[in-house]
Amino acid sequence: MSIPPLEERARWLTEARFGLFVHWGLYSAAARHEWVQTREKATVEEYRRYFDHFSPDRFDPERWASDAWAAGMRYVVVTTKHHDGFCLWDSKLTDYSAPHTPAGRDLLAPMVAAFRARGFRIGFYHSLLDWHHPDFTIDDHHPLRDTPGPGEGRDMSRYVRYLHGQVTELLTGYGRVDSMWFDFSYPGYGDRGKGREDWRSEELMALVRRLQPGILVNDRLDLGTGPGPDTGDFTTPEQVQPVDGAGFDSAVPWEACQTLNGSWGYDRDNTEWKSPRLLIGMLIDTVAKGGNLLLNVGPTGRGAFDPHASAILSDIGEWMDAHHTAIHGAGPAEFTPPPDCRFTRRADRLYLHVLAWPLKHLHLPGLAGRVRYARLLHDHSEVRIERYDPADDFRRHMAGLDPDTLTLRLPVRPPEVTVPVVELILAD
Repeated sequence: MSIPPLEERARWLTEARFGLFVHWGLYSAAARHEWVQTREKATVEEYRRYFDHFSPDRFDPERWASDAWAAGMRYVVVTTKHHDGFCLWDSKLTDYSAPHTPAGRDLLAPMVAAFRARGFRIGFYHSLLDWHHPDFTIDDHHPLRDTPGPGEGRDMSRYVRYLHGQVTELLTGYGRVDSMWFDFSYPGYGDRGKGREDWRSEELMALVRRLQPGILVNDRLDLGTGPGPDTGDFTTPEQVQPVDGAGFDSAVPWEACQTLNGSWGYDRDNTEWKSPRLLIGMLIDTVAKGGNLLLNVGPTGRGAFDPHASAILSDIGEWMDAHHTAIHGAGPAEFTPPPDCRFTRRADRLYLHVLAWPLKHLHLPGLAGRVRYARLLHDHSEVRIERYDPADDFRRHMAGLDPDTLTLRLPVRPPEVTVPVVELILAD
């Protein structure tokens, strides 16, 4: 077995920069967050009502893929199984799966087909936890953590065989899988945490590498990260925007995963929707720092995107349609941006994302003599470069500028785009 170097395996990821996370399962019928079973300490029998009534009659993965592609997303990560143990595919190891609900069929296969046909790279999220399995031992995340008795007779080794068996099904039944997104290890959580020894993570990682040598694996198996095959390939900060110098291993990629409203699964009464402008700013900030943004949508129990989610994706897509070259294939730049701005770079193109529109001028340290041409990206209208007479330093002195500063002259009124971007074509 030959595993390609990490740089080669991750090239598609750092080219894409923007992906879709899909959290979908029985919890969409409860519509009260994907952790509803443990939040409400529901037994398997009580939670069964969502299984018995799971009938996603508006499930349309082709539309999901079309909407996500139009938003500028280029890869997808789908929850094959979340912590409640419910499987979207036709697993041969359990009946707790979509074909045994009123849905009556494998729901993962049409998703993979629709997104792959549209041009997406395919990723599988798979929970290491399983609150339905009778051998998954009770811990401090389990719905039955405060119920006496149900932990007796459980055998974690039997569950781990099941876990590895299901991963085998996923990685042999759906063609090429580009990323495996395990979730999650918690060895230090209370007195009953779980980590690499509980999942037999070294064996699980070896299994994944053997079945799909070109795959990327995230950092949640409690094995650390690094460029080698025995550790995770990328890090996954969750629900935070990392600051510069956040301590990430520079040898591996990183991917910030974010929600639209604080919940991963469909949460009917959650109205804390992030604005499209905030999300576009987060995408820009992430790429400027060398990362990816994996943005989540939680479809409803009927299998449709919530109208708020669809509207947000549409607004992001409108911006991405005109500005995708500043995101796809772009990364951090070596120059320091002005306040309230971010730089991304792609080859000889430097992109200045203006998050707060200034009065007439933007001063760019270190870029004097380095730029051949400047223009607004959305319409290719020229942005004038002000050139100071080297013999007259008065204006430069009054502005407090160093001699190596390049100054752009901007219109007083900002362009009518969510975040304006100035494309700087660098000199040879």
